[in-house]
Amino acid sequence: MRYALLVGIAVSAAFACAPRSAADMSAAEKKAIADSLKKLVVNAYDLSKPDPVKSLMSLYPTEGRVISASGGVVTTTRPQLEQGIKAFWTYVGQNMRNPRWDWTSMTVDVLAPDAAVMTSTYRVPHLTPMGMNHVIGGAWTAVFQKRGSRWVIIQEHLSDVQSNPNLQMNMNPQAKP
Repeated sequence: MRYALLVGIAVSAAFACAPRSAADMSAAEKKAIADSLKKLVVNAYDLSKPDPVKSLMSLYPTEGRVISASGGVVTTTRPQLEQGIKAFWTYVGQNMRNPRWDWTSMTVDVLAPDAAVMTSTYRVPHLTPMGMNHVIGGAWTAVFQKRGSRWVIIQEHLSDVQSNPNLQMNMNPQAKP
């Protein structure tokens, strides 16, 4: 009897200590995580704030590996990623007049209490330095991990919409994330 009780306690402890998955989470827990990630991303991409590079970099861990694939280039460290974001801002972002980052779709799948993946599409209407209307856009998939109390992107892939007008993409400015 004593042996059976010890085995029962050990089995219960093993299940209690097992990592949780999305299957173990309520719909409300998943929604709360998804909503917080959406808010985090929308806030970081608010181009009306000062220092956009710092704001964008706030989404990534301060240490450890970060994998980013964009424009046919893969980076694996935070300094490489920051260099890429600075280059984007220097050569593209600073030339946009009155830019507005519009999220045309944003889907978050919660994988576990500490892991989620977001796939989104976006467009950035703005004026060129010559005053012409212009829009850039693309799709982005980001894998988030909760480290301590903070959600960070540990892996991502960005795809730009080509300038070919015959290519189709969900670029509906009326859609909400």
